[in-house]
Amino acid sequence: MDHRRSRASIAICAVLAIGVAVLALFGPLLTSGSPTEQRSLPFEPATGPLPLGSDEIGRDVLVRVLHGGLPVLVLAMGSTLLASAISVVVGLATGLAERRASELTVRIIDVVGVAPPLLLMLIIATGFPGSDLAVLVAVALVCVPFSVRVVRAAARQVSALGFVEIARARGDRWWSVLRHDVLPAVSGTLVAELGIRFTAAIHLTATAGFLGLGRGAPAANWGRMVNENFPGMALNPWPVLVPALLLVMFAVSVNLLADEAAHRIGGRR
Repeated sequence: MDHRRSRASIAICAVLAIGVAVLALFGPLLTSGSPTEQRSLPFEPATGPLPLGSDEIGRDVLVRVLHGGLPVLVLAMGSTLLASAISVVVGLATGLAERRASELTVRIIDVVGVAPPLLLMLIIATGFPGSDLAVLVAVALVCVPFSVRVVRAAARQVSALGFVEIARARGDRWWSVLRHDVLPAVSGTLVAELGIRFTAAIHLTATAGFLGLGRGAPAANWGRMVNENFPGMALNPWPVLVPALLLVMFAVSVNLLADEAAHRIGGRR
């Protein structure tokens, strides 16, 4: 019974994650309306022509929702891939390196890691106002210290096991040991960490939009929509509730799917 319930939960998460991703990627193709066109008075309630009503300056909320997911998804995916690439290289290298070199690298990473993530992101992103690339790099750099610690700990734990010591003793090259012995053993950890970082990247990217970082108005962005329309929730709650709900659904679903994938990978080893 628990197994069936677990499978049903994973299926629901997969449907939600894929559904939100498809909406974000192809939403702009589902409407011919302009996300910047003023259609009515501000905060008009839902009507026939405006299924989700209007926002703070009278724009169609549904059209802006369909256009606002793509920048969040692209920035979150890009920053996650960048952070993961850096973290895997640095984490595995420091996990297998000599103790002194490993600790020196970790101390440098810790200097970045002690800074509050939101403050660090604000400093980097505000240095290049209006740039989505700056937001992507800022989010990635915020995620790197946390990922490096996790990957390094997993690599050091595996490197102390017998089969890795045997591979080193028989003279296998460093890269061969890493690829054939260490990397398969830490794959479950890497998948779980990827899901956690992607969830964090969604949160940070949406927060960047909420704070007005990256491309500014009138570009549609789910995070920015929540901030812009919060004062008018009593008149029309949909400009806040719909993008906020989509962000939460996507982040939670992806995180649970990554945890399940990591569990299955770990169970097969």
